[in-house]
Amino acid sequence: MRWSRHDHGGHGRAGYHHGNLREALIEAALALIAANGSSGFTFAEAARQAGVSPAAPYRHFRDREELLANVAQLGFGHFESALAAAWNQGAPDALTALGNIGKAYLDFARTQPGYYAAMFEAGIPLNATPALREASDSAFSIVRNAAEQVIAKMPDGKRPPTLMVALHIWSLSHGIASLFGGRSAVQRTLPMSPEDLLEAGVLVYLQGLGLSKPA
Repeated sequence: MRWSRHDHGGHGRAGYHHGNLREALIEAALALIAANGSSGFTFAEAARQAGVSPAAPYRHFRDREELLANVAQLGFGHFESALAAAWNQGAPDALTALGNIGKAYLDFARTQPGYYAAMFEAGIPLNATPALREASDSAFSIVRNAAEQVIAKMPDGKRPPTLMVALHIWSLSHGIASLFGGRSAVQRTLPMSPEDLLEAGVLVYLQGLGLSKPA
């Protein structure tokens, strides 16, 4: 982001010129969401945070919801990168790599609260924009691909549907991240870390499918 302040005649703030107003508004919204939650800011507050007039955001976004959708879209892009790095093409083995995806999920919720809230807590429909839907599906495809490779180790005829397994793993990861690993984590003492809780849950699930990590 590039911006400069112009002070006319020394009479205080007269306005800002942004090299990239769209980026500045997204960054402002992200900071406000991280601090106050997905519902904790208005369109005008995002403009003020970015140092522009209340009318300026309408040059790029129809309303607050469209701004949130753009924040969520960027978040899913970062999320996909984090999950892909954790999966690491299934190394050292598919089951271990699947566990690493879960850890990356928790880490993202903890370290990227603004993006996480925009993606999962703001109530923005995934179909709000084609780009948002594509970004969300692309991130989920990492989990689905991992599930496919994990169940490929099972005998033919005993493999559960890939989508079902992917959704179960996603749900376990998301539930623990939202309840115990994110900015709005409940204040409850756990006998283990969120990472260990997720690892145990995934292990029980995989054992129920007849799978287990290699010794």
